[in-house]
Amino acid sequence: MPERSKDWLNQAERDLEQARASMRDGRHEWACFAAQQAAEKAAKGLHLAKGQEAWGHVVATRYVNGHPAGAPFEHYGPLQSQQAIDYAGEILKFARSQVA
Repeated sequence: MPERSKDWLNQAERDLEQARASMRDGRHEWACFAAQQAAEKAAKGLHLAKGQEAWGHVVATRYVNGHPAGAPFEHYGPLQSQQAIDYAGEILKFARSQVA
């Protein structure tokens, strides 16, 4: 099986770009979801690079049943988007530093 860790890191970068675009568009629930996906893919890339199996997916923030009431978009704003993007960026930066 070919080594695919860099593919995962590249896709994580692309997902982080999508998170930023969604934040600019005011779609904060999507920004948070894309940032979460970026962080997860960066972690998976790191695990693959280190020869470890990746784990299952976490509950996605955009699903209606992820909150006690209200649609997902009602729970996310610019603050949550920026925090999610910042955290995902740090995770991706760390993963790239370990794989490079």
